Amino acid sequence: MAVLNSLLDTSSETYISNRKNQLEVVAALDEQLDLVVAGGGERYMQRHRDRGKLPVRERLALLLDPDSPFLELSPLAAWGTDFTVGASILTGIGVVSGVECVVIGHDPTVRGGAMNPYSLRKTLRALEIARLNRLPVINLVESGGADLPTQVDLFVPAGRIFHELTELSSMAIPTVALVFGNSTAGGAYVPGMCDYAVLVDRGAKVFLGGPPLVKMATGETADDESLGGAEMHSRVSGLSDYFATDERDAIRLGREIVSRFHWRKLGPPPSAHAPEPLYDPEEILGIVPPDTKVPFDPREVLARTVDGSEFDEYKPLYGTSLVTGWASIHGYPVGVLANHRGVLFSEEAKKATEFILLANQTDTPLIFLQNTTGYMVGTDYEQGGIIKDGAKMINAVTNSAVPHLTVNMASSFGAGNYGMSGRAYDPRLMFAWPGAKLAVMGAAQLAGVMSIVGRASAESQGKPFDDEADAARTRAIEAQIEAESHSFYISGKLYDDGIVDPRDTRTVLGMSLSAVHSNTVAGRRGFGVFRM
Repeated sequence: MAVLNSLLDTSSETYISNRKNQLEVVAALDEQLDLVVAGGGERYMQRHRDRGKLPVRERLALLLDPDSPFLELSPLAAWGTDFTVGASILTGIGVVSGVECVVIGHDPTVRGGAMNPYSLRKTLRALEIARLNRLPVINLVESGGADLPTQVDLFVPAGRIFHELTELSSMAIPTVALVFGNSTAGGAYVPGMCDYAVLVDRGAKVFLGGPPLVKMATGETADDESLGGAEMHSRVSGLSDYFATDERDAIRLGREIVSRFHWRKLGPPPSAHAPEPLYDPEEILGIVPPDTKVPFDPREVLARTVDGSEFDEYKPLYGTSLVTGWASIHGYPVGVLANHRGVLFSEEAKKATEFILLANQTDTPLIFLQNTTGYMVGTDYEQGGIIKDGAKMINAVTNSAVPHLTVNMASSFGAGNYGMSGRAYDPRLMFAWPGAKLAVMGAAQLAGVMSIVGRASAESQGKPFDDEADAARTRAIEAQIEAESHSFYISGKLYDDGIVDPRDTRTVLGMSLSAVHSNTVAGRRGFGVFRM
């Protein structure tokens, strides 16, 4: 396979300027991630410890295999809202007793671990990832239930959690609940619907209605232990499968349970030969311009991401605004589609379609590296069939059965987001770089379109056009779209699975590929009708 030859000049002013900007946006990301790790803050963290309890991230550290990686998902959920960033829950993919599992852990230092609309979305996405990729699920349970002021946005959709848990069980994908504290009302069904339930003595409280509700509903006076304690559920109700003496014992039992899954991946193993890239991933920071309108060559990114910097490019002289080709990442064969100069023309759409079909014929997962302004517009392109060609590409993406992994490197605008396997097209996992933008179009373009439409409307009605008001409106719209297309805002709404440092792209893709190979990796042999 051909080896990529980097032309990057690390001493140039452009490289130094790009790197400086990227270090700033990475620092801003790290600042937000520090807030996520802090949970409810020092006061509530200390109160939690004073009760003899471990913080959720310490529970996670004890659960995972020593020195094994953890791919955290949706860490910026609820960013930019009134809820704590991270949405009071920790989710991700980690290795437990040698088995890759999805872990879902409540953070009781944030409003008692209560579930708000964003923690619900985060939980459902984690369960979806488990189902699609055939990954066992471990719940670290300690939650006060629903955030009651937002119950109107929780009650109906939250039932999907129970649906997902029972569906996973029906698919022979194991589910485990380690209950450290409150698991009340609807939350009581989490250990009730998991395949295995471990309850901590004098810690777990699993009941549909706590003592106050029981008193109000029936007049009965009851205590936590008789209603839902670990010993009662272990000796009397039978809800508990394992009685843990303390939190560490519960985690030990959880690891033992997983070790008895006798888990086997269905996808092919990676190659034993997975050489590091020839070029330093650190240099990726100097490749990406701060202005998303300025293109960059994705081959420079691939040279610092794929095994041995080896890349077998497909149709290199045709449809050159899209780079396609074959490579491997951490020993896993992949096909890559990476935007070069942003715009997708008919040639790029047809090239992508053919490439996706080939990947499905050879059961090869696809990596989409987004940096696109969308499909080309204009009279010549419309007459040339850009709609039909774009439809071919989107058809191929939609019906492709091999795993898709997507990274928004810089911009993802318009239908280009769809054609490059955006969130609506079910990539197994999707990430973004911290400087990336996502919207129907760029802020200036959108504001300009609104201005043109407003001027045309005024002319058609014979009304004078207020240029001063239009300029103010244009500035306001640009500011709004800039804010709403920011990577933190997008990730906060869970339109991706997390923002990653560009330097970690190879590692994140490698962990993701390992996870998706827990399930069968097979392409589609028959597609729908392609518009010719």
